[in-house]
Amino acid sequence: MKQVALAAGIWVACVALAAGQAKPPMAEDVFKNVQILRGIPVDEFMTTMGFFSAALGLNCTDCHVDESGGSWDRYADDNDLKRTSRRMMLMVQNINRANFGGRQVVTCNTCHRGTYKPNVMPSLDLLYGEPPHDEPGDPIAQAPGQPAPAEVLDKYLAAAGGAQRLAALTSISAKGTYLGFDDADESPLELYATAQGQRAIVAHLPAGESTWLLNADGGWIMGPATDRPMPLIAITGQELAGLRVEAAALFPPRIAGALRNLRTGVPALLNDREVHVVQGETAEGAVVTLCIDAETGLLTRLVRFGESPVGRLVTRVDYEEYRDVAGVKLPSKWTVAWLNGRTVFTLSDIQANPRIDAARFVLPAAPAGRSN
Repeated sequence: MKQVALAAGIWVACVALAAGQAKPPMAEDVFKNVQILRGIPVDEFMTTMGFFSAALGLNCTDCHVDESGGSWDRYADDNDLKRTSRRMMLMVQNINRANFGGRQVVTCNTCHRGTYKPNVMPSLDLLYGEPPHDEPGDPIAQAPGQPAPAEVLDKYLAAAGGAQRLAALTSISAKGTYLGFDDADESPLELYATAQGQRAIVAHLPAGESTWLLNADGGWIMGPATDRPMPLIAITGQELAGLRVEAAALFPPRIAGALRNLRTGVPALLNDREVHVVQGETAEGAVVTLCIDAETGLLTRLVRFGESPVGRLVTRVDYEEYRDVAGVKLPSKWTVAWLNGRTVFTLSDIQANPRIDAARFVLPAAPAGRSN
């Protein structure tokens, strides 16, 4: 009963947030035994867990007690690894404060690099082998001899269909499939989007319906209790700002308008193809990097990140299988990889300029069993 009451309270809080009446719940309002990462929204707290997982090469139950795999409540239980993690967070904060004026230069990933125990011995294979490519996404400055960002983005818009056709595309609806990182099979989905920045994706998963909603008031993720610790999670801050840019890939003219301080970096190689690298920030400070194919002029990758108490919370989106939709080239498949998972969205039926019921973009009321 306590879980139901808490879920209902969080749902009501997030609905109020959508109406501009309240702030999103903080991590300590929702989860038990939060000692260090207090005062941050739930979505940021969840992604910081993904940051730890990626930095140490562990999954959720590796860090928590074994019983947490079947009970969200058991994630609050203490163990030696959690206690060590708290000490390490304080150690990293002290290093940055004492040596870098408080700037976040050192993180868990600085030493661990995807391994449980930091490797103190150099790798000779790495020393004499082929070094891995640097993945675009780190902050850059305008590179000498490279085209101005506006020139690269203008070529992108021309490749996508040109200003006139792009301006005529005002809404999109589509059917397709959703495939999560550990899903055995694809699940059907519907997508609805408008040039005003609204987007709704509904996936019909075996465990129940999951929805990703974006509108003028904010963004939310809704899903069954088996998949998420809360029925409704508000997307906040720099994550929300970056998501708005990501959603603009279906309406390319919106991308440049959402970014400022644009600069072009040194060209990079992605899958053996040269790409122009254009980077900018949102008004909220989220850093967004666009990788645009030098030959086709189309967007092939978007990397975005926001800051957190433990490090950069990064998301990467790879776009492929462009399709002509009313004279506009749009990706019919994209893969979203972030610190908590990886998802493949594939659209098989894309309709241009359909009439979309405004209710598609409205946050629904609490489902049965979770109301007051």
